[in-house]
Amino acid sequence: MLRNIEIRDRVTKDLRALPKNDAERILNAIYALRTGMRGDVKKLTNYSPSYRLRIGNWRVLFDIEGDKVTVYRVLNRKDAYRR
Repeated sequence: MLRNIEIRDRVTKDLRALPKNDAERILNAIYALRTGMRGDVKKLTNYSPSYRLRIGNWRVLFDIEGDKVTVYRVLNRKDAYRR
C-alpha cells in the first residue's frame, strides 16, 4: 500500500537550513515511508506528533492518519523533543 506524503511548509524551511547532503538523505528517508515504516521509526508516548524517524543526528516528526503521512518538523536530536 502506498501512502501519501504531506510535507508542511515548516519542513521545507528546516531542510533549507541543513547541509545539502543531509537534506537529501532526510528527503530520501521521508519518501521511503510511502511503502512502509522503513528506517528507525518509533511511536512516541505522550507527545504530538506521534512518530519520529531517526536519521543520524536528525529527527523527522510525523503523524500517520490512514494512508497519509504528515511530516511536521525536521530537527536536530537535541531540539526535537523540547516544547
